[in-house]
Order: sequence, then structure tokens, then C-alpha cells
Amino acid sequence: MWIFKWKSPSGFSARSTAEEVTHGIDASGLTAIVTGASSGIGVETARVLALRGAHVIMAVRNMEAGRQVKEAILKELPSAKIDTMELDLSSMASVRKFSSHYVSSGLPLNVLINNAGIAGTPFTLSGDGIELQFATNHLGHFLLTNLLLETMKTTSRQSNREGRIINVSSLGHRFAYSELTRFDRINDKSKYNAGLAYVRSKLANTLHANELARRLKEEGVQITANSVHPGVIATNIARHSKIFNAILHWILKYVFKSVPQVTGVSGEYFADSNTAKMGNLARDADLAKKLWDFSINLTTELK
Repeated sequence: MWIFKWKSPSGFSARSTAEEVTHGIDASGLTAIVTGASSGIGVETARVLALRGAHVIMAVRNMEAGRQVKEAILKELPSAKIDTMELDLSSMASVRKFSSHYVSSGLPLNVLINNAGIAGTPFTLSGDGIELQFATNHLGHFLLTNLLLETMKTTSRQSNREGRIINVSSLGHRFAYSELTRFDRINDKSKYNAGLAYVRSKLANTLHANELARRLKEEGVQITANSVHPGVIATNIARHSKIFNAILHWILKYVFKSVPQVTGVSGEYFADSNTAKMGNLARDADLAKKLWDFSINLTTELK
């Protein structure tokens, strides 16, 4: 179809691959964490980052799956700098343990890619008693980002290089409506709908990035925060759902596709390598602050 051949202002289209988008980019000297790097788009993200010279930390729930991906990448790229660390984003204890180990390691952190996600799950509560999609897709990433932020600030300051935080959202966030902003009702089983719970979690990803960007700008920190819809491709993120069998593709279209072009750009939503219009609720600054406060209170309770 002609639409897939159309070139956007960035020079890339929805058909552009991660390798095309990152061609000529030297990421050596950068350290990046990719959550959910053992399956779906996380695998390709980790592979291409390693291909471009970054030190990649694969944050994975299943360490055996992570090991297999790491071995496959090293087979293709013997000189790749890649490590795996265990992280279950549905568990705030696991997030705290991962963050503590990472900070203690003394490693720098230039790029945090909050990619891991689940979709279309039957109503399930996490071990912390939080609806599973909200816990995994938003709350775990929210806490992870907060716990690693000082490390990112230090890295940015010492290296004089802009840090980047990327939340993988979805164009599905545009389908959110006001009832889904009642975050105090996330555990209401009687009104649970798997698709809408996913939409709410993706709205939360975008709101989180927006409020984080505002705070970082206010603080004058050289770190950007943005959300992306990575394109449409079949991925096993939707192993629980027939509806969500084609949600996410590349996130590297934003991360390294044109470093000079996006320097200083923060609080934006990207789709297919270009800034795109957010849904109405995602642009609500007061709602973003409300979600931030709700998330702070909830993660504090779950210590």
C-alpha cells in the first residue's frame, strides 16, 4: 500500500527498520537499560543498540529466556557488550531489588527504555494486590524510573551527554475516556475489561512521560522523557489476547534515529519516528500530576 511508502519529515516511514533508522549512529560509550528485552520488540531493541556499540542491560523477568537472547546476540555480534539482570515489573520488591543492584554496580545510565508490557490479560491482581496490566505496564516502570533517576542525572552531568527516558506507549491511549482516569478503581473486578485496562495503562505511560518531562525541565536537568507508539507488528506481548496480536514495533526510531534532531525534545509523543498528536486526556497536565501523586502514594505503600 502507498501509505507504507510515504516518507515523513524525519525521512523515515512506518516501514523503516531499526537498522535503517540507526544507520551511521555510534552509540559506543552509552549504557542503556531495556526492560522486557527477552521477547518481542525488546529483543530487537537490545540487538540494534548492541550493534551500534552501546552497553546494553537486558532487564528481564525470565532469566533463561534472557540468557538465550543474549547468546543469540553474541553469536551474531561477538564484541557486543550485553548483560542480563532479573526484573519483574509487577513486583515493587523486584523493582527495588533491581534498582539497588544497578546503583550499587556503579554503572552509568544514559538511556532507560521502559518497554516491557502485557496486554489483554484476564482480571488478575499482582502479588502486591494491583491490577496486573497497570502494575506491570505503568507502576513498575514509574518506580524503576524514579529509583534510577539520580544515576541518570549523575551520568548526564559527568559525561555532558543528554540522558533519555522512553516510555513505550501505544496509539491505543487515544481511546481512553474519563472513567479510565479513575485510578482509584483499577482493582474493580466488576467493571474490568481487558482491552480498556490496557488502554488505561498506555495512557498512564504517556502521562508519566509528560509529567516527568515537566519536572526535569523545571529542574534544569539534561534528561528528556518522551513516549512512543512504535508502529504495528505482531508480537507476543499479546499472548493472552486475540485482539492485541499487533500492537508494538520499534522504539529505536526515537532513541537513536536522529540524535541531533531530538536533542532537548521532551514531553512529546512519537509515532513512526515523528512527533505525533497525543490523545486529549494525555495532554491534560492536571491529570498527569494526579497520576504522579497516585503512583507515588501507591509505591510508597508497597515498600
